[in-house]
Amino acid sequence: MDKIKKEFPLLRKCTYLNTAVFGPLYDSLIDWRQEHDLDALLHGSELWEQTLKTLSDTREKIGQFFNCDREGVALVYNYSLGMNLLLEGLQAKRNVLLLENDYPSVNWPFESREFAITTLGITSDFEERISEAVKKKHIDVFAFSIVQWLDGFLIDLEFIKKLKRDNPNLLIIADGTQFCGAMSFDFKASGIDVLGVSGYKWLLSGYGNGFMLFADNLENEIKVPTTGFNAAHGNFDNKETMALAKKFEPGHLSSLNFGSLKFSLDFLDSIGMEQITQHNQNMSKKLKEALNGMGLLQKHIVDREAHSTIFNIKAGQKVFKTLSDNDILCAMRGDGIRVSFNFYNGMDDFEHLIKVLKTSY
Repeated sequence: MDKIKKEFPLLRKCTYLNTAVFGPLYDSLIDWRQEHDLDALLHGSELWEQTLKTLSDTREKIGQFFNCDREGVALVYNYSLGMNLLLEGLQAKRNVLLLENDYPSVNWPFESREFAITTLGITSDFEERISEAVKKKHIDVFAFSIVQWLDGFLIDLEFIKKLKRDNPNLLIIADGTQFCGAMSFDFKASGIDVLGVSGYKWLLSGYGNGFMLFADNLENEIKVPTTGFNAAHGNFDNKETMALAKKFEPGHLSSLNFGSLKFSLDFLDSIGMEQITQHNQNMSKKLKEALNGMGLLQKHIVDREAHSTIFNIKAGQKVFKTLSDNDILCAMRGDGIRVSFNFYNGMDDFEHLIKVLKTSY
């Protein structure tokens, strides 16, 4: 843990519980980015072939890391952009199921188009209500965040697998931005048809990189009109034969941005996603127990068996200021204070948070 923490200068000046806002950059990534830009400064267009290789290697790494065929990986600058491109390829007026207070970039793109929308509030047993809604409302598309941004509510991924088995024609679209990188994830086994992720949070890659993952056989389901020379690999003969994932890459891509994503995936692999997952799950259990004992969690969170690395504490600006005054970096979200732990947060961070909270009441 000490060796890992040394990679993150930010951790030396505060208790950083804000990965849900931004994943801190780290020394070895900055070294790589500086070398990349120095090469661009000295060699200019001579680096074009290296740029293509970096982008190709990034797609390959994403596919390996999340278990998705390379051909199903699209590089996008952020989830919001990818989601809007995706919905341009969906037939209008389809029946869509969304979750109340989900991240705006999940819900708003549907709401701004001509879809028939059903919205469900989140409760401790809401998976059962999802199954009922899918049948009763004849739902065609279910879109959701795996982890809710406001309070860290974690959807049961085993339920998603069953939902897909029971409803094979249901198109399942997920936002993994607050999940991927915090815990292990197998896309092929998930039952999810389309997964979108921004890389600047739990993937520690800075702004301007993300990806979309596509299951097989979606070419007839999603007819994206987006096009461009890059999507055709710079080949005029490919104009009419672009794969679905390539249509999300119509123009040139940044080797700095997406090379940073690959570098961070390699970094996470070097630590081990099994170890990261176990650490984060253990911290989640400890924090849930401690916050619940103080009466600071909502009932629909307390009643769930599994939770994410994000918690929303029932407190206001006064407590938030106390946390800030004690060098705890977190965020006001919804009706409370949102804290988020990652693998570089140890028991010292946990104990500091609880100690300050106990002195705030």
